Amino acid sequence: LDRYDNQFEKYIDSKFRITKNQTEDDYLIYDADDEVISNWLKKHSIQSSLLPFSLTKEVENGAYLDKENIIVTIDNNQIIMPTTNLSLEGKHNIKNAMAASTVAHLLKIRKQTIRESLENFQGVEHRLEYVLKINKVQYINDSKATNVNATYYALESMDAPTIWIVGGEDKGNNYEELFPFVNEKVKAIICLGVNNEKLKNAFKGMVDIMIETQFMSEAIKIAYKVAETGDNVLLSPACASFDLFENYEDRGRQFKNAVRNL
Repeated sequence: LDRYDNQFEKYIDSKFRITKNQTEDDYLIYDADDEVISNWLKKHSIQSSLLPFSLTKEVENGAYLDKENIIVTIDNNQIIMPTTNLSLEGKHNIKNAMAASTVAHLLKIRKQTIRESLENFQGVEHRLEYVLKINKVQYINDSKATNVNATYYALESMDAPTIWIVGGEDKGNNYEELFPFVNEKVKAIICLGVNNEKLKNAFKGMVDIMIETQFMSEAIKIAYKVAETGDNVLLSPACASFDLFENYEDRGRQFKNAVRNL
């Protein structure tokens, strides 16, 4: 947002500029559960064919979730894929699978090939990357989460009490959408940044333990002391990395090295 004068509307308009180069022979595949996208499409006409995907509602053309199956339909040609076989966890990855499957279906890729690809796909480094389990505590590297939205999906996918390592260079973040997950799932917050005041003000009173540090090795040692059997330790910073690290890759690798050195 800092590149758009902290005006979300400017950010939205810049992203949708791609639709101005589309013709009636093109397709726009979009998240129909996102109010911002849906509201923009109601107010603007575009030439391309719309193919929505949704976790909450049935769509005629596009992709949707029916119980534990992804249904992708284009011109009455349908693919059905069970989500239980997806290699990546989390609702956001079901959406990613829907978007990718829709593209593949448009390109006439065989249904079996699409299914096998989704079942065998391995996640990228630094994106909800399961590093090690030590004393029955799972350490997860999500350093690529440099904004609140990415961290939203990371916290949403946590299925155990979580020690959350967060912080860095704030880009005008609004942390309110994380509050329900923090209240429900986070038992401790470790602030890892040069300036942690905004984080401390946002989440004060929500967790019993909030500690700040400027060293990854110390953050991991703190997490190790706080964690109990069955917990997760999640690095999902919601911020850029440039205050303490070269980039998010450097931050993620320091996290993994610190975990391996426990």
